[in-house]
Amino acid sequence: MPAVPDQVKLGLFGIGLDTYWPQFRGLRDKLVGYQDHIRMGLEKEGVQVVDAGLVDNLDSAAAAARLFAGEGVELIFLYISTYALSSTVLPVVQKTRVPVVVLNLQPSSRIDYAAFNKLPSREEKTGEWLAHCQACSVPEIASVFNRAGIAYHLVTGALADPVAWAQMRQWAEAARVARVLGQSRIGLLGHYYAGMLDVYSDYAQLAGIFGNHFELMEMDELKALRDATTPQQVAAMRDEFERTFMVSPECLPAELDRAASTSAALHQLAERHRLGGMAYYYEGQPGNEHEDIATSVIAGNTLLTAHHVPVAGEYEVKNAMAMKIMDLLGAGGSFSEFYGLDLDDDIVLLGHDGPAHAAIAQGRVQLVPLQVYHGKPGKGLSVQMSVKNGPVTVLSVCQDRQGRVKLLAAQGESVPGPVLEIGNTNSRYRFSIGAKAYIDTWAKAGPSHHCAIGLGHVAGTLEKFALLLGIEFQQVC
Repeated sequence: MPAVPDQVKLGLFGIGLDTYWPQFRGLRDKLVGYQDHIRMGLEKEGVQVVDAGLVDNLDSAAAAARLFAGEGVELIFLYISTYALSSTVLPVVQKTRVPVVVLNLQPSSRIDYAAFNKLPSREEKTGEWLAHCQACSVPEIASVFNRAGIAYHLVTGALADPVAWAQMRQWAEAARVARVLGQSRIGLLGHYYAGMLDVYSDYAQLAGIFGNHFELMEMDELKALRDATTPQQVAAMRDEFERTFMVSPECLPAELDRAASTSAALHQLAERHRLGGMAYYYEGQPGNEHEDIATSVIAGNTLLTAHHVPVAGEYEVKNAMAMKIMDLLGAGGSFSEFYGLDLDDDIVLLGHDGPAHAAIAQGRVQLVPLQVYHGKPGKGLSVQMSVKNGPVTVLSVCQDRQGRVKLLAAQGESVPGPVLEIGNTNSRYRFSIGAKAYIDTWAKAGPSHHCAIGLGHVAGTLEKFALLLGIEFQQVC
């Protein structure tokens, strides 16, 4: 799956104490070298870094704050290079007013005690100790941030620690997702599936948390676009079907044309409103033209989902947000619900009648005809696929009784085996706590019955994303 562009702009500054530099020759240069190592490592990961250098007094603190404000950084990495006065740290973070991650990273996992103790003078020994005493400042900085009401996060380890680097990548990725999601327009087309109370959502609360815009759209607009589609547009969309799907020979040409016409209109609708995602549902009266549109959207919405405009059915707005988050992580995010349990194999079956995320399919997505949409009016084309075997993450955006928003996630594995071939997406998942405990624990956490499934284990990044937004994160397994 191609990487989603628009990297976060990250501010990096190191901290030290200017009193040390004339006392311990070479110490400052050594510490700047460590900070350069961090900057270059982040840049290799594609992160745009605004490096304010080493802050060691009030003047350099003020300069760093001005630089970060002028560059519009969205996240700060505060690198503790040695002991520093908290009075030089606080102004940078206060005046920039963005989330801060404190990097407590030693040059190595431990000091070489034998080599250290062979140094010829106590001054040289002290200088070498100061190059390793990052932990000295952690309680002071934490205390001041706590008392100032500043949220912060810690990464502790060594400069070459892969776990620490994974955490830094996750923080940068979480900030990028928050940025892009906050700039996204999520389209809302139609209305809720009547009586499906768990999917009803508070748009204002969601927009307040994620920062996105909800674009309320009319079926009449989609109909007008569909009515205006040309034979050339339909033919081009038919070609796109052939490239993306394994089209069943059972699909009648008239049904393919109907779905292609609707798909062309959906793509125009998404472009016109600059959508980054969508939730939809509509029924219409039997035989009505709007019903004809609503029963032919699955193929087009699956294409939109594959093109980074994830679409959630049944007007599940919260799940459209979950799918968008997973897509921004490059994990996919396919629309799913519980299909059943295989208690003999200790497996959970999850799927849906579409749309799907073609980019995470095991093989090609099949386009097949259905003579009846279960629980919905009409008939038409549907998609059938399974998610690629391997690690997966399940995500749900939840709203509780008090209206609070939280992220609920689980990590598991998509595994091979028999599935239900009913013209729907359907996959087998294994979770470490077992199928029974998984569904019990997941349900009690309060999600709607839909979820978004993506490739890989990305719960660590999702947790940091939730922390940046100031919302709860719950991981089931």
